[in-house]
Amino acid sequence: QVQLVESGGGLVQPGGSLRLSCAASGSIDSINAMGWYRQAPGKQREFVADITSGGTITYADSVKGRFTISRDWAKNTVTLQMNSLKPEDTAVFYCQVQTIPGVYWGQGTQVTVSS
Repeated sequence: QVQLVESGGGLVQPGGSLRLSCAASGSIDSINAMGWYRQAPGKQREFVADITSGGTITYADSVKGRFTISRDWAKNTVTLQMNSLKPEDTAVFYCQVQTIPGVYWGQGTQVTVSS
């Protein structure tokens, strides 16, 4: 089992920045990848970014150049730095961890981009 605790969501104006963090605990020695998904109202959950245990990073096209994902291996945390935020980035952001036994999700943190 892996437990995930997210933090860092909130309200920001267009063009602003937010930093999301996700701390993993439990069976963390079997983690293959850590990443972020988001779900906007009335839409399906979509991939945002992830980073594998080998260091490979992938971004959704919609966030390339604006979002940066990083991982602190010693602290088992994954961070999403979000810059140049747009109203269409408004969503609940979920941390996801992929392990050998299965996939785990955080509880979600709300990000609202509005003037």
